[in-house]
Order: sequence, then C-alpha cells, then structure tokens
Amino acid sequence: MNPNSRIIKTSINVLYPELSYTINGICFNVHNKLGRFCREVQYADELEAELIKKKIPYKRESRILKQDKFTRNIIDFIVNDCIILELKAKSIITKDDYYQAKRYLISSNKQLCLIVNFRDTYLKPKRILHNNS
Repeated sequence: MNPNSRIIKTSINVLYPELSYTINGICFNVHNKLGRFCREVQYADELEAELIKKKIPYKRESRILKQDKFTRNIIDFIVNDCIILELKAKSIITKDDYYQAKRYLISSNKQLCLIVNFRDTYLKPKRILHNNS
C-alpha cells in the first residue's frame, strides 16, 4: 500500500453538534434571504423569526449579571441555554470580537459561542470555545 494513500482518522468532539449545525443552517437561510448589506438588527429580527418557527428556545439581548449587577455586556442570543450567538454586520471580524466572545463565555459560564458576520459574501461562522484559559 502506498503510504501517501492512507486515510488518517481523527476524532473531533464538537460541542452541541446538532444544535450548532441547525443554528448555522438558520444563519445561512437568513443570509440568503436578506443578502449582505442589512443592519445587524434586521438579521437578528429574521433569525429570531426562524428560531420561533423551528421552536428552538432562546433569549435575545440577554444581559449578563454578576452578583446581581449588570456588567454592561449584552449577548445577542443565547440559544437553548447553551450556545451564545453573536451577530455582526461589519467588513471584518476583529480580535476585539473574539475577546468579546471570550468575555461573554466566561461571564455567562457557557462553553460555546458562534460569531456570524452577515456582511461576508459567503457566511463563515466562527466557533469560540470556553476552555478556562
């Protein structure tokens, strides 16, 4: 057997695979429907309608509290009380957007955040994990 023709199998554990794939599918549908030049709130409204239609529980614009005080952090969506969904409508995702996602994960004690930038020609959702580091 040619060593270059071997298939190497790896095991990748994906957090909340079914739900995150469903959310990604909803985001792709919203992007296809509205295009790439709407405002963030328009994408959020359409995404909310899709979540309702699919009967997926969510909280929109959820405020993060620490010791019963508002931390000034507002999460776009928390889906099924486990995945943070951050929507963007800007030219590029920056390091600050990643830092914001990490801050949300740490503050809310969630494990997965999806950042979706609807301004991109082709949607490329980013998965951010809370790995306690």
